[in-house]
Amino acid sequence: YNNPILVSSADGVGTKLKIAFLSKNHKTIGQCLVNHCVNDILVMGAKPMFFLDYYATGKLDSQIFKDVVSGLSKASEENNCALIGGETAEMPGFYSEDEYDLCGTIVGVVDKDKLLSNRKKSRGDMLIGLPSTGLHTNGYSLARKVLLDKFEINEHVSDINSSISEALLAIHKSYLPIVDPILNEDWLLGLSHVTGGGLKANTERILDSNQSLNIDWKAWEWLPIFKLIQKCGNVPDEDMKRSFNLGIGMVLIIKKDYIEKAENYLKKINEPYHIIGEIS
Repeated sequence: YNNPILVSSADGVGTKLKIAFLSKNHKTIGQCLVNHCVNDILVMGAKPMFFLDYYATGKLDSQIFKDVVSGLSKASEENNCALIGGETAEMPGFYSEDEYDLCGTIVGVVDKDKLLSNRKKSRGDMLIGLPSTGLHTNGYSLARKVLLDKFEINEHVSDINSSISEALLAIHKSYLPIVDPILNEDWLLGLSHVTGGGLKANTERILDSNQSLNIDWKAWEWLPIFKLIQKCGNVPDEDMKRSFNLGIGMVLIIKKDYIEKAENYLKKINEPYHIIGEIS
């Protein structure tokens, strides 16, 4: 790095934790947390260096703790990121029995000249959407309210061809392995990690004030879990778009004349994608 800049982010996995508590499956929640944080700094062009976790509970259950840490460790290794022991706190009477809170901080690095936020976007530049694995770490309060009124947590539902807990605990995907090889390509103009607020709000954030998005919402099909949530809760389209990623976890903004180059790259690595609109 000629002119290194440190980029950091802190986050949690929100009420996805409730699904882990109810299903008694704690092995993947740590992966979701690390991958979420990796994606958050990736949008600046930064690669992770190290991750610190904060785990707090009423009384430490060593097996649950071990499961959570194994997830943190697995994702850190996959993202080539050092897991530095953070803080483990016991607070009797503060947390309900068998419940815990989990959050983390990531620190990464990028060359100042290669900051994605400095790349100029123009009208006509294209949006490529990369698929999500499910809810990732957003929209769980709505999903729980709608689905757990109707189904048991481990009930198999034919609409989604899995149990509710399996669909809701699907691991938040890291986009680092996909995007890393093209971070320095000047035709990659920006990245948007689709989290709370949905695709539109997260992607508008990285545009100039005189630019807007022209999204083709029919360019991809919603994942079955989102269709189920909408059907069971009778949730309006606008609320769905605001609360969930709807199957697109990361948006790439590509220079309009280079869309074929971007598509060829994604095809070469067998990464599914959708062209979902343009900047207007």
